[in-house]
Amino acid sequence: MEPKISIVIPIYNMELYLSRCLDSLLAQSFADMEIIAVNDGSLDSTGVILEQYAKSDSRIIIVNKSNGGVSSARNVGIQMAKGDYIGFVDPDDWVDTAMYAEMYLNAVQADADIVMCTYIREFGTHAKEKVFQMPDKTVYRQEELQTTMTRRIVGPLREEIGNPEFLDAWGTVWSKLYRASLIKGNEIRFIDLSVVGSNEDSLFNMYAFYHADSFVFLNRPYYHYWRANSDSITSTYNPLLASKFEKLYAHIEAFIMEKNLEEEYFRALNNRICMNILGLGLNIVNKDNKSSLFMKIKSLKALVSNPRIQRSFRGFELQYSPIVWKIFFRCAKLRYATGIYFMLEAINWIRVKNMRGVQGEAGSNTASRNRDESRGIGNDAHELLPPDGSKQNSV
Repeated sequence: MEPKISIVIPIYNMELYLSRCLDSLLAQSFADMEIIAVNDGSLDSTGVILEQYAKSDSRIIIVNKSNGGVSSARNVGIQMAKGDYIGFVDPDDWVDTAMYAEMYLNAVQADADIVMCTYIREFGTHAKEKVFQMPDKTVYRQEELQTTMTRRIVGPLREEIGNPEFLDAWGTVWSKLYRASLIKGNEIRFIDLSVVGSNEDSLFNMYAFYHADSFVFLNRPYYHYWRANSDSITSTYNPLLASKFEKLYAHIEAFIMEKNLEEEYFRALNNRICMNILGLGLNIVNKDNKSSLFMKIKSLKALVSNPRIQRSFRGFELQYSPIVWKIFFRCAKLRYATGIYFMLEAINWIRVKNMRGVQGEAGSNTASRNRDESRGIGNDAHELLPPDGSKQNSV
């Protein structure tokens, strides 16, 4: 008999955290699942750990492959999945005991194609819930689903611009369950991060929501998103990130044109492009970028002088931004690179200070992620600081 849920875990060198992740899945109150552990060419003891777990629980299915990055690993997992619904978990994260029971129950009750829960960011010393100002449960169907969710994943409009830390909070895949026939029937797959540099989750969800007829949002933080790896926050400099983002925008633009979507989708994309200046700018000022202060400011100048970015700023809905972000984006629009630099340094200092975990857990012994995957500034638009600071919760 086939399982109800297939959970796909892409794994690369996760010996320090893998047991915590697997233990949380095996402890689920919903037992009718398979756990597809895709070992993406790990060089540490990940394979040994997986073999030990698979011997004690037949629900764990191990797939060994050469390293190809997180997108490749997830795509292999999708092909292997036999469940009615597919979920994704990252190997250094963990989930609450009731997560998949609650999500599956709501999927069946609402006959939903996609179900989403919220999450808690875990920093080792403390935890912060990602607070969505939404009811406990919301259901979107058909046209409302498209105008509310598909468009939101393309980019923000109006009041949504006032919360840059939510730019991609809706686009994560590990917070969701997908009807398997939705994903497989429409041949939805992850694009390699070596091509787009970031936001492979959002691209995947853009197509998933477009083809979906129903969506349930549960405002309940079942997923624990591990952020205690301070190295991934501060030292992931990618000199090719801006050029890869151009390819990301090209993919989104092609999607809008292919599906013959309304003009507001283009406006949403333009707003995304403007707001991504924050993440791209943080990449440039990153401490791992050994360029001089002068060269960093010069790079910022080139970034905001990009013709596509300048075109996007002509229609940017700046009036919806809080004052701090309004100043930042106005500097970007006016190409005031020196002002951008010092604001980014201040943002980065506060951001790193808030995100650091226990040094013993987050120092030299941290587990590495997939070779093409990073939880640094390029990939985490949904982790940007809110304008009024983050409210800290106890673990």
